[in-house]
Amino acid sequence: MITTPAFITAASYSTDPKVAAEDLRNQFNELDLKTVIFFCSAEYDLPELAKALNTQFVDINVAGCTTAGEITPLGYGQGCITAIGFSDVDFAIHAESIECLNNFRLTDAQTLVDKLISGCRKHQIAPIKGNTFALTLLDGLSIQEENVLVTLNSALGSIPNFGGSAADDIHLAKTHVFFNGQFHTGAAVVMMFNTVYDFEVFSTHHMQHKDMKLVVTSADAEERCVYELNAEPAALVYAEAIGMPVEDLSPDVFALNPIAVKLGEEFYVRSIQQVTDDLSLKFYCAVENGIVLTVMESGDLIGNLNSTLDSIKAQIGEPQLIIGCDCFLRRLESEQDGYSENVSQLLKDNNVIGFNTYGEQLEGLHINQTFTAVAIGRKRHG
Repeated sequence: MITTPAFITAASYSTDPKVAAEDLRNQFNELDLKTVIFFCSAEYDLPELAKALNTQFVDINVAGCTTAGEITPLGYGQGCITAIGFSDVDFAIHAESIECLNNFRLTDAQTLVDKLISGCRKHQIAPIKGNTFALTLLDGLSIQEENVLVTLNSALGSIPNFGGSAADDIHLAKTHVFFNGQFHTGAAVVMMFNTVYDFEVFSTHHMQHKDMKLVVTSADAEERCVYELNAEPAALVYAEAIGMPVEDLSPDVFALNPIAVKLGEEFYVRSIQQVTDDLSLKFYCAVENGIVLTVMESGDLIGNLNSTLDSIKAQIGEPQLIIGCDCFLRRLESEQDGYSENVSQLLKDNNVIGFNTYGEQLEGLHINQTFTAVAIGRKRHG
């Protein structure tokens, strides 16, 4: 007796949108397809890719976003599209969109979560409590992540949630999420997964703190721009703190020399996006006057990721799938230091599908320079 698998992972390395969509469809041929989640390079002709996906996946729920790099069944990819196709075996998946991120209120979040839960319950896969998680894909240049995520997390309550900010191959121009057959900016898509499998939502980073503090003394919180650190031009103070000329500051430098805010006992990286002409620093995450930032340095990325994955395996066994949101600065660091192929192999060996992000999300927090994911085990329950 042939049974329908719960999901299949796929990728296409063709830059032609029509061929790429056909490739994915062909790889999903053995599946009674209900839902597709994809992550694609922003280098595609996005209107043409949308048209091709709609042609190949008629009457199938499709959601996704653009990236700063893809994680495929073969590990790291670039300029391609990677995807997971789900049947309705062992998974109930329902997606809802947030078409305007501005003024997203708790009442909006509660309505959205009610629709997600109702959509999953129709399939009667498993009780919602203890068997459900949520994934959010959000415009990575919207500057709305913090408000949306805190609000959404409040409505989700005990349902674990994570996600990633869409990217655009490090152009910092326009990022997109895909839902309702089109690519959108200034928007988000939230997917709820109800499953009979054990799972674990987790996040990890390899950064270590140094004994060096920088106080934000002038900032525009809405624009995530810091003008002064320690009452001096921000870029000059940061450059001096890491022992580098200000003219040499670049994304490569930011990847190896992040700064972080301490919340409780944990350090959360606030990644720098760019230096502006007035020597201020633009960030990917929230910054505001008065916060104390700690200078960080890189530890052992591969060792940290290995250790984290071993811990996950001890909890739920060998994952059959990990949906991963991996900060693009982590990948940049691994490429600079010459071990990206080792990271790629580790992701492949652990069945990771996902993308390189402009920011990660965990339980309402917007964070940077992490690997944040859900691991889905092989053990069924219920």
